[in-house]
Amino acid sequence: MSDTSAFFGPEWSASLRRGTDAELRAWVEAALGWCDEADALAMRHFRANPITTQKPDRTFVTEADTAVERLIRERIADTFPDHGVVGEEYGEDGGAASVRWFVDPIDGTHNFLRGVPIFATLLGVERDGELQAGIVSAPALGGRWYAWRGGGAWGSGRLAGALADGAPRRLHVTAIADLAEAQVVYAGTQDVIESGEAPGFEALLAAAWRERGFGDFWGYSLVAEGAAEVMVEVGLSIWDAAAPVVLVEEAGGRVTDFAGRRIFDGGTTLATNGVIHEAVRSMLVTASQAMPEGGVPE
Repeated sequence: MSDTSAFFGPEWSASLRRGTDAELRAWVEAALGWCDEADALAMRHFRANPITTQKPDRTFVTEADTAVERLIRERIADTFPDHGVVGEEYGEDGGAASVRWFVDPIDGTHNFLRGVPIFATLLGVERDGELQAGIVSAPALGGRWYAWRGGGAWGSGRLAGALADGAPRRLHVTAIADLAEAQVVYAGTQDVIESGEAPGFEALLAAAWRERGFGDFWGYSLVAEGAAEVMVEVGLSIWDAAAPVVLVEEAGGRVTDFAGRRIFDGGTTLATNGVIHEAVRSMLVTASQAMPEGGVPE
């Protein structure tokens, strides 16, 4: 493995912890409880023609988005009154706080609107500028994924592979080192191509063993649980990325922007099993590739 291994893996992820294991785990346990309420709220509106408006950026927001974010903000204020919140729908409160929560109430709003069950509430927690925990709850799929620094990445519910007795399952990325054996997932081909940020995207798809458009939170969950090796996405905000970043990194993977930086609000995101990260990133940002046998650029 190359020297980039210093920037991924469970031990490296654990080194980023800012607080005790008990403290971070308490944040996750509290958030899972809030998600019980948020899930029920979202499902009341799912496939029920929720009231919908269009934001200035032409994306849609439903009454479920706003109701779930209000609920989560209330729970954070009641449980951790000294914590700040940054949410997609209602902006930032307590910006000077050491601990901040990033809230995406319905990740996959357009799926939600069309009755597609791939949507989730995302909660990420940051302390002093470093992400510490992430929670993903997808009620229509019956799955949850969550992680905290040094505590591992976990899946619960039928979709996330809970064990036979209902206990959560520890998640790990794969060790696949050859792109020709890797599964690549992405949020949408048109968005990636039109961004101009990934001139090698189509070459990447051609070189992979298999490619599928599993977008939004689910692509990162698939990488974390070893069902895919690469997730490519553009147009992200910090509330989209925060929870998936911790999940993938605690599962042993690596997340950067297309330039290789650990910047999660810059709009481009590449998540991998870590082993093939640099080879994939190099292909993604290079317009012309020599494609030898095995599917890895020269």
